[in-house]
Amino acid sequence: MKAADFLSQVSLIVRERGEQYGDPRINMADTARRWAGVLGVPVTPAQVAVMMIELKLSRMKAGIGLDSVTDIAGYAAILAELATD
Repeated sequence: MKAADFLSQVSLIVRERGEQYGDPRINMADTARRWAGVLGVPVTPAQVAVMMIELKLSRMKAGIGLDSVTDIAGYAAILAELATD
């Protein structure tokens, strides 16, 4: 698969997930608040996106699947959005 085609597919998935779960910035902020409550330390929405990428990287020890790579790219796109707000 060509990189540009892959990124187009990731873009489509990010849009679909946004329709399903709502604005990713709000979702990451909600998750950050929940994690902060569990951990007892402040957590930012950007840290949530980074940690989700780390989760996917950890899972890839069992094998590199296109699904995990797609998820990493999606979380990286959300991270970019958070960084430019």
